[in-house]
Amino acid sequence: MEASHALVERRKTRRVRRAAGAAVALALLFAGAATVASARGDGDGAGAEGAAVRVPGVSSADAGFARDMAVHHQQAVEMSFIVRDRTDDQDVRRLAYDIANTQANQRGMLLGWLDLWELPKVAPGGEQPMAWMAGTGGHEHGGHGSGGAEAGSGADGVLMPGMASRSELARLDRLDGEEAEVFFLQLMTDHHKGGVDMAEACASLCAVPAEQRLARGMVAGQQSELGLMRDMLAERDAEPRP
Repeated sequence: MEASHALVERRKTRRVRRAAGAAVALALLFAGAATVASARGDGDGAGAEGAAVRVPGVSSADAGFARDMAVHHQQAVEMSFIVRDRTDDQDVRRLAYDIANTQANQRGMLLGWLDLWELPKVAPGGEQPMAWMAGTGGHEHGGHGSGGAEAGSGADGVLMPGMASRSELARLDRLDGEEAEVFFLQLMTDHHKGGVDMAEACASLCAVPAEQRLARGMVAGQQSELGLMRDMLAERDAEPRP
């Protein structure tokens, strides 16, 4: 009798788990549909015709930000993986993991929107990086890699403000311990400053609400990490680069 009762309970548990799993799957499905609708701009009842009008153009701020920030984020992920293998400090490794995880996910969203909009992931016609920011002044300030290389110059791999040069990445890969920690924190501070400039420009210039929200979230998240990295540098008797 007890065995029969236990069997019934196990079957009930399996049914509950299956129902819960189905509910989660539906929730994810609806969330994904809402994200797609928001990115297309067709979640306001305007109809399919209105949605088609709202798909960003190839040279729009929305498309330019998605392309450029995807490249910018990719380097942050790369630097985070490098320092993870160059230090045993758990605070630095935790920060690197958070940055890599966050920016890889955001990069996936940006590239996904370009696919959704059927737009190229490479700027058309040799258009320079950050051309979509023209007139905002955002390309004139922020951190610069490679000793102050100009945005879009491509000098030693520096395409946008804050990006590290190829020689700086190679140096990071040669350092160990606290030297690697300090250099990573300095490079990532520059990187975040450049990223904040770009995200603030998108928050002002982009037309797709979902992309504007993502950009504002990037600003808040990276500014918070800038404060954390400043404190971590101070703990190591160092400071951000000029």
